[in-house]
Amino acid sequence: MKKRLMALTLAFVLSTGPLAAAAPVSVTRDDQREVMVTIYNGNLGLVKDLREARLPAGMSEVQFMDVAALIDPTTVHLKSLTDAQGLKILEQNYEYDLLTSQKLMEKYVGRKVRLYQGDGTFHEATLLSTNGPVFEINGQIHMGHYGRLVLPSLPENLVAKPTLVWLLRNQTARPQRIEASYLTSGITWKADYVMVLNAADTLSDLTGWVTIDNKSGATYGNAALKLVAGDVNRAPDPRRDGRLLEMAAKAQSPADASRDFKSEGFFEYHLYSLDGRTTIKDNQTKQLSLLAASEVPITKELIYYGAQDYYRNAYGVPVSNQKIAVYLEVKNSKENRLGLPLPKGKIRVYKADGSGSQQFIGEDWIDHTPKDERVKIKMGNAFDLVGERTQKDFKKLASNLYEIEWEISLRNHKTAAQTVTVIEPVPGDWQVLASSHQYEKIQAHTLKYQIPVPKEGAAKLTYRVRIRY
Repeated sequence: MKKRLMALTLAFVLSTGPLAAAAPVSVTRDDQREVMVTIYNGNLGLVKDLREARLPAGMSEVQFMDVAALIDPTTVHLKSLTDAQGLKILEQNYEYDLLTSQKLMEKYVGRKVRLYQGDGTFHEATLLSTNGPVFEINGQIHMGHYGRLVLPSLPENLVAKPTLVWLLRNQTARPQRIEASYLTSGITWKADYVMVLNAADTLSDLTGWVTIDNKSGATYGNAALKLVAGDVNRAPDPRRDGRLLEMAAKAQSPADASRDFKSEGFFEYHLYSLDGRTTIKDNQTKQLSLLAASEVPITKELIYYGAQDYYRNAYGVPVSNQKIAVYLEVKNSKENRLGLPLPKGKIRVYKADGSGSQQFIGEDWIDHTPKDERVKIKMGNAFDLVGERTQKDFKKLASNLYEIEWEISLRNHKTAAQTVTVIEPVPGDWQVLASSHQYEKIQAHTLKYQIPVPKEGAAKLTYRVRIRY
């Protein structure tokens, strides 16, 4: 009786004492209380994930599940909002060996498995290779499946979802609010704009959209969303410091949500905060409204460009029937019903045809544009306006002194008069000796002309310039 009692006592100690490994504590998305996502232009996101968990006192293993599959583990930062001094991380692991049928078979190469037949019987087999697969059954080698493969147990180090595993030391056993922040790739955003011109090409309606593409491997439910616009430098070393970027997500979202983006200066960038919350699902493209403005004044420019190399030799006609470029320009100001710092993106322009149907007429990229700066949009080349450049004279007066005369013919096949801007880059030290039209020296080596061209008519610009190289 005494020996039996000692055996029972020893069994109890072995099962409950310090030698027995405690089950890890799982903290899942169901424990999530708040999530904030800050997205950058360059395939980068900062996630702040606040969850509530009951952690035992002493040392314990905690599985923080449902994190982004493309997380950078070196940027993970964990803190307790309930007891910051009492919670300490001793070890951190990132488990990303995900549970799949192929992975399961790989773990069982060289081990015993069972192949069940249709009548419920089975064969004991040794899995030799997953390529085939190849089994050993009763000393014979079999290739291909001979029944339903059943494994005796789940191998270690396979997880259903990417998981952070921490070894923690906790002072007191009580519910805690813990916050994990980390950087992840696979999530990015861009801005897209739609401009609709009026019939006279003088006013436009402008709308802006934010497009978020989430391929990070996680869903962010009811998230506070912030976007950073600007050229954030990232060191090529994969070990990245997330502390500076984490500052972008410090501010709390207002409780009264109007679903607008609010802009603020942030370091040398701009931060756009969504007034409200949104859910960003994994493998989802989401669009959110950024701005909407009506009757924005527009300036249309028809520009005929020259080139510096035209002046270095006797060309005659360097470019036959050279195209005249079409540009739209808008000032990003409050007076023009804008004034919001515009993140870089693609702008597409539409205009109604004679029947009232909107037609696409061009697109261009715009860069990050602060308020009160101008946005210039290249639309394409004019169809009914043609330019032709003729070198009327080329004289070499000395070893480095030349006189060149140009004639620029502009032909307008439209039923309305047009004004063409002629931009002439002039190299070296130069002086205009004669000109048929008034000009403006807009830069050290650039001439600018404004040439009116009558409807269904033509105009000619001639000028002579002396150049010293």
